[in-house]
Formats: sequence, structure tokens, C-alpha cells
Amino acid sequence: MDSGIQGFYKDKVVFLTGATGFLGKVIIEKLLRTTEVKRIYAMVRPKRGHDIQQRMEIWQKDPLFEVLLKLKPKALQRISTISGDCLESDLGISEMDRRLLASEVQIVIHGAATVRFNEPLHVALAINTRATRLMLQLAKEMTNLEAFLHISTAFSNCVIFRIEEKFYPEHLSCDSQKVLALSELLNDKMLESVAPTLQGSFPNTYTYTKALAEDVILRESGDLPISIFRPAVIIATHKEPVVGWIDNLYGPIGLIYGVAHGVLRLTTCKKEGYTSFVPVDYCANVALASIWQTARDKTPRNPRKQPSIYTLAPSERNLMSNLEFYNHTLCCREEFPLTKMIWYPFLHCISIPWLFPVAAFFYHTLPGFLFDLVLRITGRKPRLVKLYRNIHASITLLHHFSRNSWFFKTKNTDHLRSLMSPEERIMYNFDMEALDWRKYFQKALFGMRLYLAKEPPTKESVDQGRKLLQRLKILHYSFITTLWIIAGIIVWTLIKLVIF
Repeated sequence: MDSGIQGFYKDKVVFLTGATGFLGKVIIEKLLRTTEVKRIYAMVRPKRGHDIQQRMEIWQKDPLFEVLLKLKPKALQRISTISGDCLESDLGISEMDRRLLASEVQIVIHGAATVRFNEPLHVALAINTRATRLMLQLAKEMTNLEAFLHISTAFSNCVIFRIEEKFYPEHLSCDSQKVLALSELLNDKMLESVAPTLQGSFPNTYTYTKALAEDVILRESGDLPISIFRPAVIIATHKEPVVGWIDNLYGPIGLIYGVAHGVLRLTTCKKEGYTSFVPVDYCANVALASIWQTARDKTPRNPRKQPSIYTLAPSERNLMSNLEFYNHTLCCREEFPLTKMIWYPFLHCISIPWLFPVAAFFYHTLPGFLFDLVLRITGRKPRLVKLYRNIHASITLLHHFSRNSWFFKTKNTDHLRSLMSPEERIMYNFDMEALDWRKYFQKALFGMRLYLAKEPPTKESVDQGRKLLQRLKILHYSFITTLWIIAGIIVWTLIKLVIF
């Protein structure tokens, strides 16, 4: 008898890579809060002066785990850290830990990746592609394996614009086996020299190496009980465990963060295009549900049958345009203003590519020089010009995605939801068609203020922000009015010269 998702995870041992990442943390929290999982082995690498155990102890104070720790104060004790590094040729896992994982693990979630678009190919290839092969090899040693989930991206095949839940090996210039073999023969410098040829039409090394990782699974997974999860652009939580939680400045929330501070005033996009955003808690729910379904399928899997692919992306019946997104970005500036704005928040979108650098000079670079000049005069370190260089570089990296729209087929994911009980459709919700985007961004803006800007959700803090917002608003529109008057005087003077 099928015990459902919660019953499936009872007393299971899970091995997770990418545990300290945005999605990885949410998966761990949801597992511990809603199931009686026996043990989670989290592969972690030492970072920034903290050893792996110190990195996990920080979670005790993370707002993401507050609800969990109130319900189950000892829940985090079910996490055991495994020292590892996807850059290493053996994943950096000790022989002792390898034997432990092989004998105990029943579920593998491979989520570790570098998401930098401008990562050198040799680094992205090692972390995103080679590590996937090494994880498959480790999984084949696991005597009790029931399910393996590889977390990819909905943009792993972004060279086309209508993407189904299937493999697309035909878009690769060379298959994964040849590329990995080549990477072993060439040094890093030589590999970078052939990167443009290998990468082909892929816009960056991230999407290219994630496509190669899927090809590794297609060619080398054998009879493993394996599936692939392709989330679109992952953004802040919708509801669970707290609304609007986010811990990084990547993606759309980073853009909102810049706008809210009055720093980012200009971007470029195709206004009539569509966004591809998905809340991180929905992603965690799809991941856990797809593992459940993968384990229900016949094990071992027929090697002639391709692994299932589950895509989470906006429903075609509930799409949000780029223009709507930018409107949502500003919808709550009066309701949740920050207390450390440098200018009145506004955002203009340039749809003509060649015009953006010209406009950026007047909207960003010139004000940045003036702002930094004031900082220098007052004895403080200038920072805005450098920040704008980084912002403009990021906008350039995102050009392929801001100028195009993708439509994703989600037949497998929709079917997965239909297999769940009514209760678990609520507990593990990922219904993108029912998502109210306006209400979502109201919560996301509140979360951005609380979790990224670290501003308290008190009336005093909000009132302080509103007072600053009002002063900046008067200053902004006074400045705009002055510019129009000056422009009018210039135009009138020119007219008089021509006429008289």
C-alpha cells in the first residue's frame, strides 16, 4: 500500500550535495519539518574560515529554521556533515565516508553547482559536469539506493525557446564523454581557448555545463532509479516555512534590492516578454515529490528507458510579463520602504540595446561619480562607480535572458501532482497556475526588507523609511522638474534663434 510522500521518507537516509545552497537549505528544512527522515548526510566544504561543523551551527540562528526548531528543537541533530568538494577529482570524500554512504544511503539529491554565468569553463565543467559523473559512480556503489535526483535547470537547453521534459543531446557540439575526456587532456588555459567552439550557441558556461550534466545522466546512469528536476529562475519563498525568505542577491530579488535602495534605476529587457520565476519552497516540494515517484517506479530502472524529467516553471495560463514584474517591483515602495535609500526608488526599462549604455551613463555612471566625489570629500571610501560597473556587467551577462522568453512544457510535473493525495497537494504545494503574482511580490518585498536589508519589521522602522522616502520623492521630482524647465528654456532659445 502506498503510504504517500510523508510515509515514504520515514526512517530514510538521504545524501544531499549543495546542502548550504539556497534550494538545498529549503529542501533540508522541509524534509525535517514534514517527515520523520532518519538521517541527512550533507556534503559541505569548509569556507571563509569556518569548518564544516561551524557552517552547520550557523543554521541554529537562521530565520529559515525558526519554525522547524520550535516544532522539533533537536531536528538539526539528524544532519551529519560529510566533508567534500565538487572541484576535487574524487569529490573530496574520504574512503571512510564513502563506505558509510555506500552502506546507508537510500536517497541521493545532487544539487551542488556553480551558478556563475561567467565561470571559466574548466571550473564550471568540473563542478557541474564531472561531479555529476562522480556522483553516479558513487550511487552505483550504494546497496540500498531507492532514488537519485539530479537538480538541473529549466535553462539547460536555452538555445531553443519551447522546451519539453526530454533530453536534447543534439544541441551539444560534442557529447559529455568527449568533452570530459578533452578536459583531462588539456590544461586549463588550452581548454579556455577552445571554450567558444565547445560552447556553441549556449549563452554561458553555466547553461552549457548543466546541459552536459544531463547528457552524462542520459549516457551513464545505467539502471539507476534516477530522475532530473529542472526548476526555472528560483526566487524567495511563497509561504513556507516563512513568507518571502531569501538569503542571496542573485536573480530578480537582487534587482528589486537595488531598486529599493535607489541605486538601480535602469535595466534592459523586452517589455512584452515573459518572466520564468518559481518560488524556492515550490521547488523543494517538487524535488521531494519527484523522488517519491522515482522510487515508486520499477527498480532497477530499465536502462533502455530514459530517466524522467520534471520541470517547474510558470503555467502558460498564469504568465507574468516583464513589464508586470517591473510594476510589481515598485508596488510596495510606499508600504515597505528601506531606511537606507540613497535616492527615490524608480526603474526604467530600455528595450533598445544600443540605447542602454548611453542612458546608463546619465542614470548610473554620472550620478555615481558625483556620489563618490562627496564620499571622498567627507573622508569616506568611494563605492558607487565600482558597484555600477558590476551591475552593468551583470546586465550584459543576462542579455540573452532579458531579451528572450521561454515556454516550458510541464506534463510530467502536472501528472506528478495528480498522483499526490489532496492533503499532500497542500503540504507539498507547487501549483504555479494558482499563484497570485501580485500578492507574492508583496510578500517577497517584505522578505527582502527583513532578510536581506536586515531592517526590523517594526512600525518605527517603517515610519522612518516612509519619512526618508517622502523627502527623496520631493527631491526627485524637484530635480526632474528643474531638468524639464532647463530643457524648455534651451528649446525656446533655439526656436527664437531660428525664427528671429
